[in-house]
Amino acid sequence: MSKNMSKSGKSRKEQVARAKVQNKGNVVHTVFDDPDWHPLDIEIDRNRDQSYLRKIKPRSDGQRALMEAIATHNLTLAIGPAGSGKTYLAISAAVEALEAGKVEKIILSRPAMEAGESLGFLPGDMHEKMAPYLRPLYDALGDRLGGKRVRQLLEDGTIEIAPVGFMRGRTLNNAFVVIDEAQNCTYAQLKMLLSRLGWHSTMVVTGDPDQSDLLDGMSGLADISDRFQSIENIAVIHLKSEDIVRHPLVAEMLDVL
Repeated sequence: MSKNMSKSGKSRKEQVARAKVQNKGNVVHTVFDDPDWHPLDIEIDRNRDQSYLRKIKPRSDGQRALMEAIATHNLTLAIGPAGSGKTYLAISAAVEALEAGKVEKIILSRPAMEAGESLGFLPGDMHEKMAPYLRPLYDALGDRLGGKRVRQLLEDGTIEIAPVGFMRGRTLNNAFVVIDEAQNCTYAQLKMLLSRLGWHSTMVVTGDPDQSDLLDGMSGLADISDRFQSIENIAVIHLKSEDIVRHPLVAEMLDVL
């Protein structure tokens, strides 16, 4: 095992070295040094398989309310600041539903929006192009399942990556759907995504209207969450700064920024 690992590590270093030599002097450089980069590479696989988490507990009243809402509603909107755990809790609920046999697949969707800067054209197929945008979702999946298991589920289609533009016309039955960073969706896009919900499915929409990368007035998340407040069978959970589980300074900064 160790020999295979050392050989694999050595071959990766050789590939990186060759890529750097080939790119030297080029005006356009590759986004990642390793031409065979994968969002769940061998180092991440090894680390997470040793210590991935099976069960989680809420760290605040807001997180507890979100977990209860996801468990009792087919559609939940989780609105809150960065670091409040809305995406992680949504992914955790999706994994638990899949492991319990309540759904047949997990579908992840997220707008391909960059935070104020452009990565340019990315190489590869759809999954490889979407990988940088979906990295937070891969991280949460890896914590819950382990990297190797996530890779297997991605390959056999049990976990599906579905860009927003590819969701039109679909009916998502027997699935747990997570729409992340929904503040970067327009009203029309969110209306289209929400209407994909099919039989025996659960959908969780996460986002923070204050973090939208769209032009002012284009995001539809705040408007839709306000409209859904009056619908009994839809849960709209608002997380606050006290629900943030990152460094304490994050909550303090977001209160004044």
